[in-house]
Amino acid sequence: MLNVLIVDDEPSNIQGLVRYIKWEELGYEQPVTCESGGEALEILGGSVFEVLITDVSMPGMNGIELVARAKALHPHLQVLMISGYNEFEFVRDAIDVGAQAYVLKPLKPEEVSSRLAAMRGTLEKMNAIIEQTSELEKKVSESIKLAKERFAADLIGGIAQTDEMLASWERLLELPAVKQGIRIIVFSLDRFLAPGKEAKERVLLGSVFRRTVDIGLSDLEPLLFPAQTAPDEIVVLELNSAAEDRARMEKQLRFIQEMMLEQCGSTVTVGCSRLGSRWEDAPLLYKEARFMMAQSRLIEDGQIARYEQLDSAEFKDYRLREELMPDLVKLMESGDTAGAMERLNRIFDLLLSRERGPVSFSYVQAFGMSFLSELIRSLKWGGRPDGESNMLMWRQLLDSGNTGQIVEVLAEYVGRYMLIDKNEHMNQQHNLIRKVACFIEERVRENWTVKQLSEQFNLNASYLSVLFKKEMGITISDFVQETRIRLARELLQDPGIKVYEVADQVGIQTSAYFTYLFKKIVGRTPQEYRDYHGAGGEREDGRRS
Repeated sequence: MLNVLIVDDEPSNIQGLVRYIKWEELGYEQPVTCESGGEALEILGGSVFEVLITDVSMPGMNGIELVARAKALHPHLQVLMISGYNEFEFVRDAIDVGAQAYVLKPLKPEEVSSRLAAMRGTLEKMNAIIEQTSELEKKVSESIKLAKERFAADLIGGIAQTDEMLASWERLLELPAVKQGIRIIVFSLDRFLAPGKEAKERVLLGSVFRRTVDIGLSDLEPLLFPAQTAPDEIVVLELNSAAEDRARMEKQLRFIQEMMLEQCGSTVTVGCSRLGSRWEDAPLLYKEARFMMAQSRLIEDGQIARYEQLDSAEFKDYRLREELMPDLVKLMESGDTAGAMERLNRIFDLLLSRERGPVSFSYVQAFGMSFLSELIRSLKWGGRPDGESNMLMWRQLLDSGNTGQIVEVLAEYVGRYMLIDKNEHMNQQHNLIRKVACFIEERVRENWTVKQLSEQFNLNASYLSVLFKKEMGITISDFVQETRIRLARELLQDPGIKVYEVADQVGIQTSAYFTYLFKKIVGRTPQEYRDYHGAGGEREDGRRS
């Protein structure tokens, strides 16, 4: 129901409106009334009304002044002006200050009711628009929140690393430039997967965890890009934070830890990375924070691990052993030479970096021995023992006199493996296609499609077509035709076999198509070819009969 205020210095006008208008049927509460503009403003200041009905001409504050001041208080207020015939000029001013309608004296209940019904419709539309706008703003806000979370997750995962990808994110989220640096903060529930926890308990704990982090960081939200990377882990990308912002963040880290312990009895380990200068630094910052947290947990859960505590040498060894070397092995096994060499260069860059002073030769040599051992163990040279080559590599490593020679030995090993692997791969492809070709030749009378062939040899149809063309120089379809015509030429040497029988024996269903295809490839019809060879012409070996 809508609220209406009636203002008129003539009580009879007020009484008439109150008595003769069917307020409830029109969707209004019984109106509030007063007899002056000043009194009306006091009422409007303390209560909310949707409709104001006011006389134009009143002592003290007239209706025009009242409407202007009422609209300042309630911009969406609907106003119905009451005026006499000789006050019509006032109506223009009333419309200028925001009145929606007017009625002339003497008042007619049906006319006032019509205006009130129209105002109710207007208000309903306005409310619908406001609600839709609010819902839209909420959805946009949620969408932006989800987009920020996706961006943060992609960034730390190394997905949003290209200039083009970053530019698209910058346009979508209106990202500011990285001026004061970025920092990664990782929140992780301790012992989330410990035995004894029911699935329902874990779901509830993960939900409380996310809500606690959101509430704890709400005051710093414009600077943050949070992403829940797992039920027990939330990663926050902090952008361009000033010293006072970082101080506030420090308080909130403790707050989040205390709230989770108080609400759920769960400890939270936090990892705070160093400051990075570019978006592209995020994946490494995240790995550093995770490594620090793992080291911290060896001592006690629920700590805040900071970059100052990071042992760079241990982290370097960890990255070489757990990240870069397994990646290199995968690339070598897949035959990706360019990718393998790029990853090998990254390994050398990290191995020889001088963050904590010069790198000792003994350290590089020890790594080289471990590295070579891991490659030999993982790759196994396609399952073939290659002891002599491996022993040669071991000897070269031991005889190396500087780090450069060690790097050369390892690079040679990787390069030699990729070359041998490539040759083996090519031999495998050659043997496979020869098998396919023999299969076709043995079943030339049968009409095998490329799809059927691919299923027979457990290959993708498109891949088989490409591989066959690359190896044989012609398509599968052309190979089938040439095989049939080659066999037909042999059969036509025997005068006892009729032409249509030759066509049937090579898998061509109609004599007409056989004749067309034979002439297209050989240059003569089957009969011309038979007559020529049967009349003492050239034989298949090119000699005269």
